[in-house]
Amino acid sequence: MPRAVRIGIDFGGTKIEGVALSPAGAELARRRVPTPRDYAASLRAVTTLVRDLEREAGAPGTVGVGIPGTLAPGTALVKNANSTWLIGRPFGRDLEAALGRPVRLMNDANCFALSEAADGAAAGAASVFGVILGTGVGGGIVLGGRVHVGANSIGGEWGHDPLPWPSADELPGPPCYCGRRGCLETYLSGPGLARDHAAATGEALGSHEIVRAAAAGDPAAAATMARYRDRLARGLAMVVNVLDPEVVVLGGGMSNVPGLAGAAQGALPAYVFSDTVVTRVVRHRHGDASGVRGAAWLWPVDE
Repeated sequence: MPRAVRIGIDFGGTKIEGVALSPAGAELARRRVPTPRDYAASLRAVTTLVRDLEREAGAPGTVGVGIPGTLAPGTALVKNANSTWLIGRPFGRDLEAALGRPVRLMNDANCFALSEAADGAAAGAASVFGVILGTGVGGGIVLGGRVHVGANSIGGEWGHDPLPWPSADELPGPPCYCGRRGCLETYLSGPGLARDHAAATGEALGSHEIVRAAAAGDPAAAATMARYRDRLARGLAMVVNVLDPEVVVLGGGMSNVPGLAGAAQGALPAYVFSDTVVTRVVRHRHGDASGVRGAAWLWPVDE
């Protein structure tokens, strides 16, 4: 039977944020607590947060949790998590036991994509690719209102695909922590932008400083941002060629660069294998709140 409240939890490296939503998506309650650095305390923190949100919202709810990792197929153990104390643990099952109800866990980038597809910048679209451009680069796929996880639980992980159509001076590409070179993350993350600017100019600036300098008319920073926009368009064109989504939603810190979404959309036709490109590239609507809202949306209204 559908519940009147949906609880979403965004388990981050420094904070755990929770929200209670009505069936229509209205926010009923919101809380935030520091993230403990061990497993047992993390379980207690999430359990307490859920109960506090339900008490404030005045009703019990479904529970969805976004984590900075994913669940290994077959075992449901956490893998690839930045919060390393979760790795190899049955976090979902343990939360279910503590709360006495089913709990759905999902990668936080998938939660972002789901939030923006449900009632955000891509609301109403049948196919959505959500992009995270931050300290790292990730993504999520939503088809028909549901997250496409994939057979290996890595649906949307485009950050570790290689930069498409590289020029000679872009090869072999920067080394990536995954062990390969030239991954999109090494170009399109905030640190990747800073690395590229330093390599081109010898000037060590942070990503925010580069964006500000480009906006102020600095030619070297403007050239760095031009390379960034072109590389983003190439990366997104690869996704469009494979998935052909109606909407691409940009999230993460770099998505806030003025005009970035429009510039990426304008550059797509040069790389997409089609004589028409109707895919829209848009900036997020819910911003930092998309992760926690998407976790709540892991339970559709009709469940």
